[in-house]
Amino acid sequence: MSDRELRTLAVPEGVAGERIDSALTRVLGLSRTAVVKLLEDGDITTSNRAMVKSERVSAGQVIEVLLPAVIHSVPIPLTPIDGLEIVYEDDDIVVINKPVGCAAHPSPGWTGPTVVGALSAAGFVISTSGAAERQGIVHRLDVGTSGLMIVAKSDRAFTVLKDAFRTRSVEKIYHALIQGHMDPTTGTIDAPIDRHPKEDHRFAVVGTGKDSITHYEVIEFYRAVSLVKVELETGRTHQIRVHFSALSHPLVGDMTYGADPVLAKSLAMSRPWLHAKELRFEHPISRAKLNFTAPYPADLTASLALLSDAVLP
Repeated sequence: MSDRELRTLAVPEGVAGERIDSALTRVLGLSRTAVVKLLEDGDITTSNRAMVKSERVSAGQVIEVLLPAVIHSVPIPLTPIDGLEIVYEDDDIVVINKPVGCAAHPSPGWTGPTVVGALSAAGFVISTSGAAERQGIVHRLDVGTSGLMIVAKSDRAFTVLKDAFRTRSVEKIYHALIQGHMDPTTGTIDAPIDRHPKEDHRFAVVGTGKDSITHYEVIEFYRAVSLVKVELETGRTHQIRVHFSALSHPLVGDMTYGADPVLAKSLAMSRPWLHAKELRFEHPISRAKLNFTAPYPADLTASLALLSDAVLP
């Protein structure tokens, strides 16, 4: 069994109540398909019994996972990334403006650039805390989302920042271009989110999901679309995309969640119009109040310029 590794872990509070397949996808950084395969093969156990994917986990529950080396080992390509900007850096943290098309960290099946790989290639030494493939990563942005991210350089910063995100003390502000006109112009979307019951690559509002809270305010109305400021109280996967889609206001360009492809084409958008615009948080070591903003990338700026000229559907 030299090609297998037995990993024992205690379920962290952050994934308590989730299904085992979803929880381990987040904790181990594996694809959901890989986790389901391990479950089907009986390689994930608790209290000396094999688990099934419909089971929900509890905080502190001890789980053993027999990992094939080919799944466990996730290479980190050390590749510089065009467009990745260092916004702030000190001995403990680095704040970046992430370009679209870049993943936060390596994962099975992803062969493109990553934040972890780019920072390593640039000579940054980041925290060794966390799973091997996502060391230093305290929160993530989707591959198709641009904007601000914090990466921990010291282990102490990693621990403090992970706790700050867990307790919701980090203010995360996004700008999104959504279809239609929001009414009312300010509000809160409070709707639980979990994996889509039929499509593994999507998430959805479901009654048994995890609490998910999104605050929004319309910045400007255009014909057929609204530019909105969004503040996340929670940080579920695809939260903004799922919440606005559930209200029949999908993000422009977000075909996964029901966006109009004709409208997206007219605004030259081939990805969801979503940008992590602002981060406000307390420095994990000095406790100084920090506030960072990032301008829109070229594709989002160009789509806004088209709004005054394009013939929108």
